[in-house]
Amino acid sequence: MFVLSEQLDTMKGDPNIPFRRYRDYVEANRAKFPAAAYELISSGLLLDASDHRCPHDGWLEWARFEEPSEGDRNEIRTLSLRVRLLGPYHDMYIEIYYPQVFSYSMSNPASHAGHFDWRYSEIRLSDAGNLIHEIEWAGPPGAEARWIIETSDVQLTTHPLDQA
Repeated sequence: MFVLSEQLDTMKGDPNIPFRRYRDYVEANRAKFPAAAYELISSGLLLDASDHRCPHDGWLEWARFEEPSEGDRNEIRTLSLRVRLLGPYHDMYIEIYYPQVFSYSMSNPASHAGHFDWRYSEIRLSDAGNLIHEIEWAGPPGAEARWIIETSDVQLTTHPLDQA
């Protein structure tokens, strides 16, 4: 892991070291990332809180799993996930799409209050060569939510607030 709370909150000295390590990791593995994911990661958008399109401090609106199917009995199924956030500046929606989800883990020990703010996230490669998108939600102290999504790709788009 490179730019999650464990690395960023405990960093002593130069706070840019985790970001440089992450950038080096991404560049060293560039050919292994799908084009859309590489473009998203290398743009710095996931980490630049001054950009209105950055999910940092965004609020979860919804998360929807979809199971498109094929075959005579619709027995051939895949799993995809769409996530919508209210942008951190409350001026747009941010949607993140995972076209094929291979595995996921979503924990929230204090869900009575929602997820709080999207805090940190990073996209890295799994041992199988898929993408892992790990997301930390701020949550109350000691009860932060965490999502770990293993996927084929990740795409981020933005929409005006009037496009529900």
